[in-house]
Amino acid sequence: MSDSSRYWCIVPAAGVGKRMGASSSKPKQYMTLPVSEVNPVTVIETTVQRLVSIDCIEKVVVSLAAEDTYWPTLSIASHPKIEQALGGAERCHSVLNGLLTLKQWAADEDWVLVHDVARPCVRTSDIERLIGGVVQNGEGGVLGYRVRDTMKRTDRHNKIVETVERNHLWHALTPQMFRVGPLLSAIQACLDAGILVTDESAAMERAGISPIMVEGASDNIKITRFEDLALAGLFLQNQV
Repeated sequence: MSDSSRYWCIVPAAGVGKRMGASSSKPKQYMTLPVSEVNPVTVIETTVQRLVSIDCIEKVVVSLAAEDTYWPTLSIASHPKIEQALGGAERCHSVLNGLLTLKQWAADEDWVLVHDVARPCVRTSDIERLIGGVVQNGEGGVLGYRVRDTMKRTDRHNKIVETVERNHLWHALTPQMFRVGPLLSAIQACLDAGILVTDESAAMERAGISPIMVEGASDNIKITRFEDLALAGLFLQNQV
């Protein structure tokens, strides 16, 4: 990398996967992906393994719920690049706690990537493309892909009130990448104002930063429902 800073990663993983339904016996990140019957692997293992495989990332901080009893049973939990932080009530709290933990090693000007634990299909080539694009830009960026479908806006009764021009619209994915110090300050400012941001870019935008979008593959899906596990398994089997 042309930038002399160091690179870190945070994975907020304290969620319980409420949208998976009442039949779910465990958080979605600990469900098995249908990739191999011989060597079954969970969502979180697949996700974290892809992140630790990026050479320039020095540590991956995983923010876990206090009552999480699944993580210690996984072999990847003892990986030398992985550290643990306490998760929070919302995603932004887990990211903030991860940043505070990361401050033991990271400088404010270092880069940190934040990646959803429920996105196991992220391609390492896309992560590297994001890093390269953001380092050239200098402020921060988000992995995503352009909107292809016709977009509709509705009212609270689901009646269409507007067809939205899709030019310049993107699906925002993760990782999202920013400087450690500014991201920590931006998220803390949002929380102080009572704003629960759903991604890091929203916090940085509120702080006056204009991140870039870096195009990645559309198979970087987020697992939110049971049927997504099968789809993710199919994508993983077809990735080369």
